[in-house]
Amino acid sequence: MAISQTEALTSGMQPARGRSLMRTVRALTRNKKAVVGLAMILVFVALALLAPVIFPDDPSRIGSGGATPPSAEHLLGTTAKGQDVLALTLWGSRSSLFVGFTAGILATVIAVLVGLASAYFGRGVDHTLSLLTNVFLLIPGLPLLVILAAFLPAGLGTVILVLAVTGWAGGARVLRSQGMSIRGKDYVAASTVTGERPLHIMLRDILPNMASIVMMTLLGSIIGAIGAQAGLEFLGLGDSNTISWGTNLFWATSDGSLMLGQWWIFVPSGLAIALIAFALALCNYAVDEITNPRLRRPRRATSATAPTTVSMAAQPGAGKGGAR
Repeated sequence: MAISQTEALTSGMQPARGRSLMRTVRALTRNKKAVVGLAMILVFVALALLAPVIFPDDPSRIGSGGATPPSAEHLLGTTAKGQDVLALTLWGSRSSLFVGFTAGILATVIAVLVGLASAYFGRGVDHTLSLLTNVFLLIPGLPLLVILAAFLPAGLGTVILVLAVTGWAGGARVLRSQGMSIRGKDYVAASTVTGERPLHIMLRDILPNMASIVMMTLLGSIIGAIGAQAGLEFLGLGDSNTISWGTNLFWATSDGSLMLGQWWIFVPSGLAIALIAFALALCNYAVDEITNPRLRRPRRATSATAPTTVSMAAQPGAGKGGAR
């Protein structure tokens, strides 16, 4: 009889999780921050995919015109090597977005696995993984990035590996804390009693109830990965043969564009990094507003100075000839 009750409890959680997910999706579609952020991200992704169609020629090919300001022929001008800045910016978005999203996803997967394992197994596993997490949290991020990027072979794979290895610790700590609070719930205990495997319990019972935390961890990891890649390549630690927003800024500095005031060379790539980070941050804020009850806005806001409407039925003498 006890087993049938636990089975009923675990089976009843599946529709509830499905309804909760649908409510979250509908809330995101009605949230202005989420809509604007997703629209901006889709525009960046579309431009990155259409870059070979808009500029089919090699954007890194050196021309003979030198640095020229924006004009009808070159909407964002040209670099000191005669390269079209708009073409470099659109082609650079392909590499930057690919590295940012891939490294962010990998870092989030590592954070989820470490956080769930630490929260579910506890004791020795928790102590070991917590120690590993603390080590990565205590090591300064930028020096570690610089050291790993300097000694590993140059390439996009190296950049993704370095960003994933150095970007998971913060998310793992947050997910561990959330997972430990869910670990003591009745439905998790019910799944344990019915003999479910630990991996099944972690992925089917604990992880779905951490969806909002995982989403915020993912968005934060992508933002950090895009900025970190641009920083590494700006310092000359990336692959200079790859076209990205970071390498565009690196060559702009190397060619003296900053000193000469040639703003049209470095502003587009820097602005693109800022806009994609802003779009991801809007989505992050939207998820936080939807999942955090303290940040939810009431549907009908009432002014503190507005007069209070009192029903006649609640007044003394109502229904007995009125007030005297």
